[in-house]
Amino acid sequence: MGTRAISSILVTGALGQIGSELTAELRRRYGDGNVVASDLRPRPEGELGQAGPFEQVNVTDAEGLADICRRHGIDAIVHLAAVLSASGERDPLKAWHVNMAGLINALEIARDLELTQVVCPSSIAVFGAGCPKEDTPQETVLKPSTMYGVTKVAGELLCDYYVARYGVDARGLRYPGIVSAETLPGGGTTDYAVEIYYAAIEKGAYTCFLNEDTKLPMMYMPDCIKSTIDLMEADYDRLIHHGDFNVGSMSFSAGELTASIREHIPDFRTTYNPDYRQAIADSWPSSVDDTAAREEWDWRPEYDLRAMTEDMLTRLRARHEAGLLYR
Repeated sequence: MGTRAISSILVTGALGQIGSELTAELRRRYGDGNVVASDLRPRPEGELGQAGPFEQVNVTDAEGLADICRRHGIDAIVHLAAVLSASGERDPLKAWHVNMAGLINALEIARDLELTQVVCPSSIAVFGAGCPKEDTPQETVLKPSTMYGVTKVAGELLCDYYVARYGVDARGLRYPGIVSAETLPGGGTTDYAVEIYYAAIEKGAYTCFLNEDTKLPMMYMPDCIKSTIDLMEADYDRLIHHGDFNVGSMSFSAGELTASIREHIPDFRTTYNPDYRQAIADSWPSSVDDTAAREEWDWRPEYDLRAMTEDMLTRLRARHEAGLLYR
């Protein structure tokens, strides 16, 4: 099949935690006018809404998405729009509808319009009871405990089906928890790992909704963006897997994250008050084996916990002093 060049990209869910930063980096690489940001929400003020084209669309609207692709000459879709794990448990049917209809629409558009590529990230939420907790392998039992996880398992299978059945170049990677200094998270079980830094800067204390020793795979946003673009630009002929790559970076517990922050803010304290998200976290791995990503497209992370904490606190302090912490 080979790898075809990408020239025009549509990003769905572009106003989300990952989408906002990924869109900005794709525009730096491919040109502002060649990356169309789209979201259910209207065009925002600021650089994301003004630097390049923006379309307001519901990803469950197949014709609306197809029209955007035709008008802008799109040849690749990065499909990020989704209802996340914790939000999905509050409304499971909405999570199923949005996550599955959105993906089917993206894949069908890619098939009908013969697009170059569809990238649809998956998640560690695909794992559940019966899979190894440490170094969870690429190939293992997938029995998720959340509707979000169910949709991601189905999404991985759909991507692989469209590769085999229709020749669509569909790619995906299982994101761990993502930590960002730029955008607040949007309803995930790993949100504490972002909230805790904001609380450390603003209040010097944090109440965590997970137990102190709950250890999960995590990734700093620069590595999240890097892994996504690395996979997008990988040589198709090297890929054995397609929609389900494990990607590792670091694993830590809430207690270890607190200790990392206290190296910079000695008086910082975390208390622990687990809620319904604890059961979700308990069903997920504590680390993953990403050998396939390393061998098939040369994945290598750049940040560990110490480097992430230093960078997060530096950036958030600067925004706090400027009165921009939550902007």
